[in-house]
Amino acid sequence: MSLFQLDPSSIAERTQTAGATASLPTLGTSVLRGLIGFTVVSVAGFLPWPIMDHWFPSLREMHLYFACTLIFIAMSGPCLHRLILGSGSLVRFYKLFSIAFVAYAVAWVAFWMALRGDAGSLAGLLGGTVAMGAILAFAFDAPRALLAVIGTLFLLNAAGYYAGGWIEGKIAIDHRLAAIFLWAICYGLGFGAGLGVAFHLCQARAREILRRG
Repeated sequence: MSLFQLDPSSIAERTQTAGATASLPTLGTSVLRGLIGFTVVSVAGFLPWPIMDHWFPSLREMHLYFACTLIFIAMSGPCLHRLILGSGSLVRFYKLFSIAFVAYAVAWVAFWMALRGDAGSLAGLLGGTVAMGAILAFAFDAPRALLAVIGTLFLLNAAGYYAGGWIEGKIAIDHRLAAIFLWAICYGLGFGAGLGVAFHLCQARAREILRRG
């Protein structure tokens, strides 16, 4: 099974039709695309935080999460669609990432709201990346990559999240905007690297088909 014609055969056929078989991305290229692309997305996605703090303090926590999720999804396509091989990657990326990121966000918020603190953050990161990883592996018809995708997303996402949180905790009192901005960058770098690896792993069979001609 796959979603949005992202199975290995469909990806290989579109890539061959587009004549892009000679420029298949390496793991390093995919990671770099994820790092740069999602860091841009993350900085934009964190903007509602200081905006609501300053101009709309009466809005609730859920309003902030909803606004951030919308921006993450809206910005993701232009910044990250080249993680998918072949033509038509922008539309397919939007469809897939919208589902995957909403699942991630719902799981994260649910665990955070229920547990709070370190337990809520950790459970949210794990639950969110399990949901996202499962959707990606299913969409690309890559069940063998499932555990590696989930593990990579969790470890790199958690590394960026906690690095950003540590920095935010150190400087937030005196430098609130800088703290939020640096957390956004750390989160973007970690999650972006995870996405780069995840998309690369999920398309391993497609690249194998293309190399065989």
